[in-house]
Amino acid sequence: MTVEPDTTVTSDASRPRRTRATLKGRQTDPDLLEALRRLLGDERKHPELRRRDLLIEHLHAIQGANGHLALDWLRALASYMTLPMAAVYETATFYAHFDVVHDGEAPPPALTVRVCDSLSCELAGAERLAKALSDGLDPEQVRVTRAPCMGRCDLAPVVEVGHHHLGHATPQAVEVLVETGKTHPEAVLWQRLDEYRREGGYELLRGCREGQVTADELTSMLERAGLRGLGGAGFPTHRKWQSVRAEPGPRWCAVNADEGEPGTFKDRYYLERAPHQMLEGALVACWAVEAEGVYIYLRDEYPGVHRVLIEAIEELEDAGIAQPGQLILRRGAGAYICGEESAMIESLEGKPGKPRHRPPLVAHKGLFGRPTLVNNVETLYWIPVLWREGVAMYAGQGRRERSGLRSFSLSGRVRRPGVYLAPAGISLRELVDEYGGGMAPGHQLAGYLPGGASGGILPAAKADIALDFDTLQAEGCFIGSAAVIVLSDQDDLRAVATNLLAFFADESCGQCTPCRVGSEKMLSLLERDRWVVEDLERLSRVMQDASICGLGQAAPNPVLSLLRHFRDDLGRHDIIVTDTAEGAC
Repeated sequence: MTVEPDTTVTSDASRPRRTRATLKGRQTDPDLLEALRRLLGDERKHPELRRRDLLIEHLHAIQGANGHLALDWLRALASYMTLPMAAVYETATFYAHFDVVHDGEAPPPALTVRVCDSLSCELAGAERLAKALSDGLDPEQVRVTRAPCMGRCDLAPVVEVGHHHLGHATPQAVEVLVETGKTHPEAVLWQRLDEYRREGGYELLRGCREGQVTADELTSMLERAGLRGLGGAGFPTHRKWQSVRAEPGPRWCAVNADEGEPGTFKDRYYLERAPHQMLEGALVACWAVEAEGVYIYLRDEYPGVHRVLIEAIEELEDAGIAQPGQLILRRGAGAYICGEESAMIESLEGKPGKPRHRPPLVAHKGLFGRPTLVNNVETLYWIPVLWREGVAMYAGQGRRERSGLRSFSLSGRVRRPGVYLAPAGISLRELVDEYGGGMAPGHQLAGYLPGGASGGILPAAKADIALDFDTLQAEGCFIGSAAVIVLSDQDDLRAVATNLLAFFADESCGQCTPCRVGSEKMLSLLERDRWVVEDLERLSRVMQDASICGLGQAAPNPVLSLLRHFRDDLGRHDIIVTDTAEGAC
């Protein structure tokens, strides 16, 4: 008898299921998760530690404890915060100050030495310094790397050893810091709360809270003073306040302390001396727009200021002037783009700092989707002074029919670089002669950057133009954050242009093609011996018209300035300039 095979068709449900012995993907090491809880706190008892906006702070804590970010720690952090590993990895790899180490890779040396390669430091010999340090320090023990502007251009060249910044750096001085282990932030002497209050500090805030001052009175004061945003955009402060107040609550305030524009260091100057004056201005602004609280976004290149603000906020909370959690301090992690206010908002939310498309403006939909008032450090710094000393003290200053005072960050080929409070409308020649002590010995004025890397370049022949908002546009330039870098007859214009474009190319967030590709292409065109004006201008128009934010829009400014104002000088720097590609044949 023959037995036929069973051909009965069974349903999928009746078939035995194959199961995995382990879960898919790489699993979190429970020992690492416990180590993370010891470092950050137990998220099971404190669920607020899982908030997405704490991601960058948690990454800082791990980087500080281990010296790098190993992937297994990032996996543990993703589990800790209940976030996708992709979100943690994307954020960690976006910021320059986080060292992500992949599986199987060796971690970086325990100590990192960063050499600032911004224009002011480059003029002061940063390239030679970096080479000497690379040749002289043990690469097994010390990593030497270049870094963008550290906000200390008056001390160029600048080196950061660990978290200690050294101005007027030499190879020998850096080696001493390495050998002695002096890698912590330098001490800062700052005005404490008691001293600030003896000078009348926080009286304006008290008057606001007790009904002696109204929000309308404050807004009117700002309008009469003509106070504008002093971080670069120059938008009238009173109008920004009115715009945010008109939006339905709840609202937030944010302080932009991420001055990454090469040549800018005025905010650091004020924060290191009188942090409470800025904090009072921030609390007054918070009160005026009826915001829930204030987030302070501080660039990571200012570790000394970070410590100052932590202590100053503690003083305010201990004195009952600020409620716990009303002033929230957050650090950046080495990304120039986060100076753009919507990119800063993204970073405050614990994400990569990529600018948002507009509309909506952050005044309408900003931090956590709420209307947000964003002010620069110096803008807020002026508010208590204007109320205490009167509008005339500020608005009565000025030259060439301009009104107000401006804080200039002056660096480059001058005898005395530094931060100088000068009348609005002062000229470059007057600023250098009256405040900067004249040109550095052996140097003749050849040109200057009136507004950092973004603001363009003007020749010595235009050193008598008023330096202020709205006075330089006719020359294809702008004042921005008033970061003035002075060039001399000894400086190579090609080196200046390539330094600035390399900065923009490196700092592009990569979100939009015109900026990401355009800045790299522009840099490659500048490195050629022959500059074709038609090609450079066409590429500039694409970047200016199609880039999402101001980085890509402003990146061509140095090149366009050289073509407009320095065309005859370019030939003396071995650059052949032709109008068209055909003309190059």
